[in-house]
Amino acid sequence: MAIAYPTSPTFSASFYCIRRESPVGLAQFPSIALSHTRRTVARIHPLAHRLAVSSRLNSTTPSGAGGSVSPDNGDLQYELFHGFSPQRRTGSPVYVMLPVDAVGPDGLVRRRKAMLQSFRALALAGVEGVVMEVWWGLVERKRPMVYEWKGYSEIVELARKCGLKVRAVMAFHQCGTSPDEPHWIPLPLWVLEEIDKDPDIAYCDRFGRRNMEYISLGCDTLPVLRGRSPIQAYSDFMRNFRDTFRPSLGVIITGIQVGMGPDGELRYPSCPSRMMTWAWRFRELGEFQCYDKYMLASLNACARKVGMREWGDGGPLGTGSLMHNPEFTEFFNSYTGSWRTPYGEFFLEWYSRMLLMHGERICREAETIFRGTKVNTSAKVAAIHWHYKKQSHPSELTAGYYNTGSRDGYLPIARMFARYGFTLCCSCFEMKDVEEKPVHPFSSPEGFLMQLLWAARRCDVPLQGENSGANLDDSSFEQIVKMAKFYSGGIEKPSFSFNFVRMQKNMFEYNNWHRFTNFVRQMSSGDIFRAKLESGGDINHCPSFILSDAAKVGIAFTYC
Repeated sequence: MAIAYPTSPTFSASFYCIRRESPVGLAQFPSIALSHTRRTVARIHPLAHRLAVSSRLNSTTPSGAGGSVSPDNGDLQYELFHGFSPQRRTGSPVYVMLPVDAVGPDGLVRRRKAMLQSFRALALAGVEGVVMEVWWGLVERKRPMVYEWKGYSEIVELARKCGLKVRAVMAFHQCGTSPDEPHWIPLPLWVLEEIDKDPDIAYCDRFGRRNMEYISLGCDTLPVLRGRSPIQAYSDFMRNFRDTFRPSLGVIITGIQVGMGPDGELRYPSCPSRMMTWAWRFRELGEFQCYDKYMLASLNACARKVGMREWGDGGPLGTGSLMHNPEFTEFFNSYTGSWRTPYGEFFLEWYSRMLLMHGERICREAETIFRGTKVNTSAKVAAIHWHYKKQSHPSELTAGYYNTGSRDGYLPIARMFARYGFTLCCSCFEMKDVEEKPVHPFSSPEGFLMQLLWAARRCDVPLQGENSGANLDDSSFEQIVKMAKFYSGGIEKPSFSFNFVRMQKNMFEYNNWHRFTNFVRQMSSGDIFRAKLESGGDINHCPSFILSDAAKVGIAFTYC
């Protein structure tokens, strides 16, 4: 635990948690009561998790209107009561994504004590819950159908103790690009052995480069994984998760996000993940991923079906290099490009339909597996916006989104999610066109996002927003609120929530923490965690966030 503040008050904190059972099926919504040592809380809700924070603060700074603490104040004791209520609050709940390495290669929780303190801080700030990536490469690491859930079970228990909910991400993709990276998590070792035997299980581009981030969707239904298909392997994994965590489903674990491609997104690995993270520097056109034997077999069959066998030998010609100006390419040129020709339309229809079929298979399996558990299921769409203002939208096309200046490629995806009751998740909520324009004039994160949000609203699909980078400045938070209102405005039932990416050390630094808690309060419309003194005094004199006062004396919890 670390304390960051320009002045020098000292702080000691002790936590205790008393568990009281609650009826299964009730949603968990925290409520707050504050008590000074001179006054006690009159009564305690019978269904409450009680978390008390006792603090002694010593400072030579005199008390002022800003809420500073002097030795004359003595001991201050705050009590936080996490109650249960079947009613949903208004506003948009905020979740925080955990560090990639929250569970280590040994399957155990890393830095458990720091994580517990961080969870307590998040609960005090009004955060609804945490997002936990459940890595296929860790859980089913060595042998097929042998699962190790211990570390993730411990995270769920920590969240329960702190009154937080959990969203679990079924991460069927590789994390990182090489073993040299600090957060490297490959696909399961036994899967990599099968790829060594049959390299076409992995995606391949026109240069013969294999991508190991995610199994090629061309073999979705083929028994290439020791007698099982990839879809069967994903389904068995989710089914075992459901059976292992059944008591927590719908109570603590309230959301399941199902991975559908690289970075968990429904897309082809047209741009390697390392390039996606360098998007401010590299605006790649991307490469079509249709050259493994399974994808080529499907393409060839479709070409024969329409009587054009020559169209089934591979992807389009004249797509240029990765960093090529799309206007200087034969395929992507806005007005004369072959993407507009019958061949271009045939190929792009096939390529995007294969991606939709992959999403449909996984949606169908997940909906069946988690039916009746009262968890929300969701999936993620990639935010590929760096050539959005071009007529051909080249980077979106290579990723599998047949979205152009004359065709909506996101509406079919939203309709698919609607059929299976899925929530749509997408990032780049904090990005602004005006900040992109000086370096990348054809990039439009706001234009892309508005189109996607419109498709979600039209199909009545709930939305989960995310930020692309862990920016903690006021401008980024204001942009997130703006885009959230763009989606939610006029909708009677709130259907928007936000996943902040991600929990790290600098998030808990004093200024950043202050901005973050204000953001949580703003997203929640001020109705979350109403706090009042049980003293008969004016409620307006009571802080609406416990940590807002705590921050004034320099309290900052740090996950490191």
